[in-house]
Amino acid sequence: MADSFTEPDHANRAPLESRAVAARFAALSHPARIEILKHLSASNSCCCREVVDHLDLAQSTVSQHLKILVVAGLVRFQPDRQRSRYEVDRAALADVSASLTALVNSCCSGR
Repeated sequence: MADSFTEPDHANRAPLESRAVAARFAALSHPARIEILKHLSASNSCCCREVVDHLDLAQSTVSQHLKILVVAGLVRFQPDRQRSRYEVDRAALADVSASLTALVNSCCSGR
């Protein structure tokens, strides 16, 4: 399930840091991915099957959402022979929070 968001040409000229923040925000833009992060946050790590059972979504759907979260750097993937494990990268989520706070502060500081 790939996101169908297409960036305008001028988005590629944005500073690298802004593109990285936007990529993380985009990864957070789906309700299922928010629920996956909540579930992963409640435990140290989970396999895909555990997330599937918790969310009642198809395994392929959960796998695709997990892949998007991993590529965005919000979730860590640890391969295992039997069951690969996923865990939230808490530092990355803290960076997202700090980026959003900085954005809100810069946009609203003149009020």
